[in-house]
Amino acid sequence: MSIIFDNVLMLSQELLKIQGQLAPGITLVSAENLKTWLMDIQVMDANPIYQGNIFRLKFEFSNNYPIEPPEVVFVRHPDRPIPMHPHIYTNGIICLDLLAAQGWSPVQNVESICLSIQSMLTGNSKNERPPGDADFVRNNRLRPRDVAFHFHDNEV
Repeated sequence: MSIIFDNVLMLSQELLKIQGQLAPGITLVSAENLKTWLMDIQVMDANPIYQGNIFRLKFEFSNNYPIEPPEVVFVRHPDRPIPMHPHIYTNGIICLDLLAAQGWSPVQNVESICLSIQSMLTGNSKNERPPGDADFVRNNRLRPRDVAFHFHDNEV
């Protein structure tokens, strides 16, 4: 089989599973094609920073998924803000090792990524953006998965 056929088959199976059941606080919004999916996530505990908010994630899959990670960013929608977090930029780019080549594993999937991001939000106590957010957002021209983040802050 070709890599593209394998990719389509894998994404089709994953979509079927997601349409069946997801973890609490995670919802499939749309998957009109197999290349771009929208997911909503909600923090399920009483974290005052995120309580009552729902956030939208956009997943973009390359032909090399699941060998390569999908590109995942938060997207702004009228009732879906970009969450405040020291690892989330105002343009929705997420600094998370799981989403980079060095931290990615092909056993991960859309639901496990959503759970990781949900957990990242749950454990956060800082209502702030990353240092240098304004400059990064203004000057970055790279795709999110091509940004060379330094994953060093495990306290957030």
